[in-house]
Amino acid sequence: MKINGFELNYSEEQFADMIDKMRKIELIDKDFSGYKNLSDGDKKALEHLVEAAKILNDVALQQDHPLNLVMKQALEAAAAESKHAEKALKIFNSLNGVAGSNGLDKEPIEIFKGIKSYVGCNFYPTDMSVEEFHSILNKMLDAGKIGEVKKILSARTMVRRQDDELKGVDYTEFFADEFSEIANELECAAHYTTDELLKDYLGWQAQALLQNNVEMDILADKHWAKMQNTPLEFTLSRESYDDKMTPTIFGNKALAERLRSAGIEIVSKDMLGIRVGIVNKEGTDLLLKFKDEMSKLADYMPRAGEYEQNVGSGKELKQTMVDADIAALTGDYALCRGGITTAQNLPNKDKPALAHGGGRRNVYHRQVRASVDKTKLQKILDGLVAPELHKYYDKEFDHLFVIGHENGHSLGPDSSYQSALGIYQHIIEEHKADIISASMMPHYAADGIISLEDLHKIYTTWVVGRLFLVAYPADKEAHRVADLIEFNYLREHSAFWFDENKKFHIDFEKMASVTRKMLEDIIDVQLSKSPETAKKYIDRWTEWSDISKYIADFKINLGVKPYIDIVTYF
Repeated sequence: MKINGFELNYSEEQFADMIDKMRKIELIDKDFSGYKNLSDGDKKALEHLVEAAKILNDVALQQDHPLNLVMKQALEAAAAESKHAEKALKIFNSLNGVAGSNGLDKEPIEIFKGIKSYVGCNFYPTDMSVEEFHSILNKMLDAGKIGEVKKILSARTMVRRQDDELKGVDYTEFFADEFSEIANELECAAHYTTDELLKDYLGWQAQALLQNNVEMDILADKHWAKMQNTPLEFTLSRESYDDKMTPTIFGNKALAERLRSAGIEIVSKDMLGIRVGIVNKEGTDLLLKFKDEMSKLADYMPRAGEYEQNVGSGKELKQTMVDADIAALTGDYALCRGGITTAQNLPNKDKPALAHGGGRRNVYHRQVRASVDKTKLQKILDGLVAPELHKYYDKEFDHLFVIGHENGHSLGPDSSYQSALGIYQHIIEEHKADIISASMMPHYAADGIISLEDLHKIYTTWVVGRLFLVAYPADKEAHRVADLIEFNYLREHSAFWFDENKKFHIDFEKMASVTRKMLEDIIDVQLSKSPETAKKYIDRWTEWSDISKYIADFKINLGVKPYIDIVTYF
């Protein structure tokens, strides 16, 4: 079957098989108790925020691939008459695009024959190679076009050809129509909400969407990061994992040095997303217990005196944390390509708001973490884990690990150390956050935030639930590569082992010392500011061993669901 001249890459039966391997995540509806408890004004505000999220999804589709919008529209039209197209649309909506990894197969899922993904997504000209990109930048530097190159390497520009050079177009100009519609929805939500902090933030965020002015983004981010007690959750996220073109510059030492000498920062492009929800007070109270420990934890970081941390002993902790019941996840959040975000700590360290005294905000997604196949989980425990450890596996304690992970992003070397690692920066940063969580848990136990049994549950659930992979991770899967590093490091240092029956055992006493040593190694990698050092470290710890293959095969035989269906009701 052809759609817009492109043949579908899979048969109807193959698409049906993918749909059978789809995990459903149901977001809240109007029968949800938290929604019923909102004021009438906040109910109206929530609906306008959801509308903003829907519009923003079209922006992210354009950022991701030049054919996303037109092919989605064609699939939607064809789906009314064709079951084949209807099933293809289901997979398109799961990937939120024409192509993407499912986290399991080595090759990406490509819905249409002849439509592939690009290194620079649609941020850059899709016919431009890495070599040509570097060559054009050098040529423009030779011509003294510093300002133009800065725009090209900005986090907030779409880059297009201009004669034999490149031109960076600010998001507020490139997506002017969509941003105007979103700003209107935010202003309507601000009119209706009963909360002054949220009203204030939405006003600033609306203006930031309408002005080509990074200062407005800074002001919006600062107001957003202050929202601790608002009834509603709204985030316009900006993360840079998808742009693989910009980081290639770090591998070209001569070009990277020229840019540094010219005062030009190398910043990957921001993929945009929107999250909308209702703040859950009980879940938020738990987060705040962990927050109270963060300044103290900064003192426990390896080589803490050698770099400036976002959080420091004796300083005001500028960080809000909320647990949210989710009504909408769109744009970057809906690019479910091998996984879905369970929590997020923003702004990232490359964002200017942090450099100008702004704070950070952690948000946790209750509906995402609630989706668990208990029957399959028990089969995994029975087949791979020593019986005495079964009592220590508790999915709710994965949430506590994630809290530690998100807090971990606020600790350690600043963004200049991270970005200097080039294409490896995201792997090392996610790896660092994992190991900060694991290595700091004994301090939480010592201070009475968790019990010793809780600590055992956190360790067991982390390894079994996250480090038992179903496939060798692709290079771009930063979280999964980090998981494999951690699995191999812990196993080689005897923090856990497998017996003759290939059943998992853990040495709880060793976990603290081994994770501490791993954290020291990671911090050394970040402080090196060397992509070569980062690559050497990653290569050292990413062997796909026989036991990893055994675990993957075991889990695949049980049935893996690598696709996600986000069910929305608003």
